[in-house]
Amino acid sequence: MPLRRSTIAVISALLVAGGGAWWNVRRVAAAERMSARAAATAARAEREVRDADVRFFEVRLAEDPASALDHARLAALYLQRARDGGDEEDYLHAERSARASIALRRQNNGDAAAALTSALLSQHRFSEARDVARQLATDEPQVNAYRALLGETCLELGDYDCARVVFDAIDPRARRSLPVAPRLARWAEIRGDTVSARKILSDALAAAQLEPDMPREQIAWFHLRLADLLLRQGRDRGAERTLRDGLAVHPGDPRLLAAMTRLAAAHHDWRAATQFGDSAIAIVLDPATLGVVSDAYVALGDSAKAAEYVAAMEVAVGRQAGTYHRAWSLFLLDHGRRIPDVLAAAQAELDGGRRDVQGYDLLAWALYKSGRASDARAPMTAALAQGTQDAMLFYHAGMIARAAGDPAAARDYLQRALVIAPSFDHAAPAIARAVLDSLRHTAID
Repeated sequence: MPLRRSTIAVISALLVAGGGAWWNVRRVAAAERMSARAAATAARAEREVRDADVRFFEVRLAEDPASALDHARLAALYLQRARDGGDEEDYLHAERSARASIALRRQNNGDAAAALTSALLSQHRFSEARDVARQLATDEPQVNAYRALLGETCLELGDYDCARVVFDAIDPRARRSLPVAPRLARWAEIRGDTVSARKILSDALAAAQLEPDMPREQIAWFHLRLADLLLRQGRDRGAERTLRDGLAVHPGDPRLLAAMTRLAAAHHDWRAATQFGDSAIAIVLDPATLGVVSDAYVALGDSAKAAEYVAAMEVAVGRQAGTYHRAWSLFLLDHGRRIPDVLAAAQAELDGGRRDVQGYDLLAWALYKSGRASDARAPMTAALAQGTQDAMLFYHAGMIARAAGDPAAARDYLQRALVIAPSFDHAAPAIARAVLDSLRHTAID
């Protein structure tokens, strides 16, 4: 039976994955509404074809489970459906299908191994994912996409020596390919080379838009990656345009709507934040988005509504893989809740082998919130060691330095945070400015 065109697209795209009303949410021109309706219709049709493909391969494998290729195809489809706002269980289905494929044929079965790696990464099983990716890169060293996938697992674990070796070994001619470029961009950002990261992602997005068989979900993901980077660099207007362009391609994408929620909250457009947030969590119950919407309702004076979102956040975290969801952990710390639990979880994650920039930052912030600012300085130094230019990292470093009795370092870090991105968060920039004012007055006195 011939392979459907949509399935070919899924497999080819697999390695790519996976204050004030300064803009008006309601202001949409008639032409844009028509375009949005057409895009929504196309996206819905694409999902229907994908879901039909899932059913097709499920039935075929039930009748004849001995096809390694069909298991790999089905794993790729499950991954795409999960990324497109489907059930988290689809990641487990993808893992099972990929393992079934590999059990039938290990050699020359890179698609299945790549799908397995992606499924494990999505479940926060990073060490397992790296083991699979390392074997894949060893078995097929000529495939640069597999090297890049291994590099991604190294980044997730904070093994930056591994990442450097892997990314340096990638053929320069392959560095602009879609399976490779986004991972190289992330590596550049971690090293503090934000200019290169932005150029790589901008070029990758342009290339993805020219791919005739690229699923809309995948094109939306490229918009998200670029917009997230722009937000972290303080380029809010560029981020907003990129997110809206992504939503024009893939209307209702929960990841893009979640990013719009953060952007609206950062500018204290609380109503827009609740609107975008509710649209996003109606599709995917994301803890980070729930936290932002909760804070938006606090700002609007509706504490009862805010409490409902915190309760929903508890439910969402309970459904997700991993030891302790990082967005949830930061929410708890910033609101003075369960600090000992977060501290223990952050330390356990580092002890378990995941020593990335964000992991050290979380431990440092948990120690600071525990009243142990001096102890927080070492992990905060580790979080900054790669040169990552992230405003939230410098904000945390500044607050820790101040509490530890180092006002000069505090001023430097807090000023750097606000230079990188003046609106990097909906609450922290105001705190940073107030602390800087206090430090200046203290110096004058």
